[in-house]
Amino acid sequence: MTAPAVRAIGRAALSAHPIALSDVLARAQLLARFDRAYFVPARVFLDFAARLTDPRRRDPFRALSIDGRRWFRYHSVYYDTEGLRSYHDHRQERRHRFKIRERLYEDSGERQFELKLKGSRGETVKYRQPLEGSALGDRPRRFLEETLSSVYGIEAPTSLRPSLVTDYLRATLVAEGQRITCDAGLVCRDAAADESRGVRGASDLVLVETKSAGHLTEADRMLHAYGIRPADFTKYAALGALRPSLPSNRWHRGLATAFPGRG
Repeated sequence: MTAPAVRAIGRAALSAHPIALSDVLARAQLLARFDRAYFVPARVFLDFAARLTDPRRRDPFRALSIDGRRWFRYHSVYYDTEGLRSYHDHRQERRHRFKIRERLYEDSGERQFELKLKGSRGETVKYRQPLEGSALGDRPRRFLEETLSSVYGIEAPTSLRPSLVTDYLRATLVAEGQRITCDAGLVCRDAAADESRGVRGASDLVLVETKSAGHLTEADRMLHAYGIRPADFTKYAALGALRPSLPSNRWHRGLATAFPGRG
């Protein structure tokens, strides 16, 4: 039986007018943006999405559509040092922190090597390049070294290994200067352990992330009106659920909400 959150993002995406990827990149690429994450019950999400995509709005949100598809399978592999430098830097909110990942868009086969850094105002800044071959190969390594040197003035870690694997379904809603990603069916696995074991996201919650160049948007205020507040959560924090020995107090509430059966 399909999970309520998966059904909800499908219904919302099919109910909205479509928008092509080229138009998304023109209207709301947002490689530098402020992100806010929310755990939204499926029934609330359907009402929220219906209001945002209402064609009577001045600038209704539209659903990303590629070759007729409205939701997409994402597979990501995160990379970190043996001591999990990226994980701990984010847990401690260090100024110069970054995430390194390989992303596979399973429906198209496209692969990207991505770096997510924190800007001077606390915004997320994404750097990416198409990936062919290994994410630990020479070309990605040079990209990593050049980016960290030019943006932060620091050296790249010399030894990296896969740390976390994530899989989920995503639908994307887009308006001028705004993008909302809607994720369901999240499964996270420890790349250093038996990948058949992992944690599954709550089946009735949609992970909604608002992305904009500024601070609070209408979508944020709408979610607040439903009584839903931003969650201190990132998918990479799932390592704290997979490895109980890791300190994860900062994300304790978010992890308990995202993975209610993780014990």
